[in-house]
Amino acid sequence: MATKPKLHPRNQHSEGYDFVRLVAQTPELEAFTTRNPSGQTTIDFQNVNAVRMLNRALLKAHYDIDYWDIPANYLCPPIPGRVDYIHYLADLLAESNDRTTPRGRHIKVLDIGTGASLVYPLTGQSEYGWHFTGVDIDAGAINSARKICEFNSSGITLRQQSKPENIFRGVIQLNEAFHLTMCNPPFHASIGQANKGTQRKWKNLGKGHSTKLNFGGQNTELWYPGGEIKFVARMIEQSVEFADQCLWFTSLVSKKDNLQPLGRILKRAKVAEYKVVDMAQGQKTSRFVAWTYMNKNQRSLFAKSG
Repeated sequence: MATKPKLHPRNQHSEGYDFVRLVAQTPELEAFTTRNPSGQTTIDFQNVNAVRMLNRALLKAHYDIDYWDIPANYLCPPIPGRVDYIHYLADLLAESNDRTTPRGRHIKVLDIGTGASLVYPLTGQSEYGWHFTGVDIDAGAINSARKICEFNSSGITLRQQSKPENIFRGVIQLNEAFHLTMCNPPFHASIGQANKGTQRKWKNLGKGHSTKLNFGGQNTELWYPGGEIKFVARMIEQSVEFADQCLWFTSLVSKKDNLQPLGRILKRAKVAEYKVVDMAQGQKTSRFVAWTYMNKNQRSLFAKSG
């Protein structure tokens, strides 16, 4: 069992993958296992079917998800890193909740771009019992997410965003309140840039030229006009309209260089506070930016009003 250093202390995957447990609960995974040079059990992470099967096994063993699958060519996310975002969001909420991690369906979370995998609502609901609303612009993603919900009787709310230019508009309803919004935004600026990124990854893996990614991804998952910074900037712009309906707005930021310009945009939006939360995951560091329009007293009242 390979240790995954520096994951959040509450992350169930900090000790790596327990393949004995995973195969015992999902026997189909065994056909995809292999041995690395150190003799440890692993899978071929360049094999999309192996990655999908690993995710299915992880979700069943750790999060009690009986059914999970995604259509071909949709993003197949790495579970440990995705769950870290959830745990750090729980820490963020605890700051306004007497340092106690809030649990239960009264905590409302809006997942922007929930995807075909529905990974954030599934894991977040299992870990903390929060109620999630998943939003996506892609009809195929929503259909996949709905199938997962129905099979697992999850109680997750799903909404399709009908307008590409909107993020919160048309999604957050009148008199509706959320403790958190979260998002893993598309980080490429164009389909051409996404393809170059794909080819670069495969080259680094020693696989030569390829148009396929081991984790897949549809256009709306991978790119947005102007890239990540434009997407998050639009999110900040629209968040002003819902300032009193959400405790914390958040988004992952893949490129560290984007933090400084996003900070300037947040200051212009006159937010009460914003912060960058680093998440160290093995050799990789990811981060999310969080902002609120409420002062500390307002946040404490909001946190206790659910």
